[in-house]
Amino acid sequence: MRAGGTMRADEVRTLFEYNYWANKRLQEVAAKAPPDELTRARGMNCQSVLGTLVHILDAEWSWRVGCQTGAWPEEDLSVQTIPDLAALGARWGQDAGEMRTFLAGLTDEDVGAARTFRSGPDREREWPLWQVLVHVVNHGTQHRAEAADRLTQLGQSPGSLDFIRFVSTRDR
Repeated sequence: MRAGGTMRADEVRTLFEYNYWANKRLQEVAAKAPPDELTRARGMNCQSVLGTLVHILDAEWSWRVGCQTGAWPEEDLSVQTIPDLAALGARWGQDAGEMRTFLAGLTDEDVGAARTFRSGPDREREWPLWQVLVHVVNHGTQHRAEAADRLTQLGQSPGSLDFIRFVSTRDR
């Protein structure tokens, strides 16, 4: 982190690589769970494990589009549009590629600059880009914990999804 509390572009890219690593681990263990358990409503914020994973993707995609255009997509991703793990994996792979391309083009100055986001005709908010991008990763962390808890109850624990575990395994 640079003086003044602004992240550098390479630090943001590292956070997103962690994000994709953790998402992949969840998808791998979810694939071992009984398919009907992935879609069963269990009182989670997003109703089911699949719904939670789709919600994580929807947030990543929506915020990326917002970062690139300043406006939110008109549609939401849902279990109706992404009905299973195969569709989720394909869409996540596509979006991760688009996010990596977006992040690769950012400079430290871009990351520290304010971006304006419109979520309606009369609703605008402005944040430094790095804060929005950290939010996306942090949001995913919260919901991955919910999905990991449910998967653990189904006998399919993803193990540690900690950032330091990612860094440790990456540095080997």
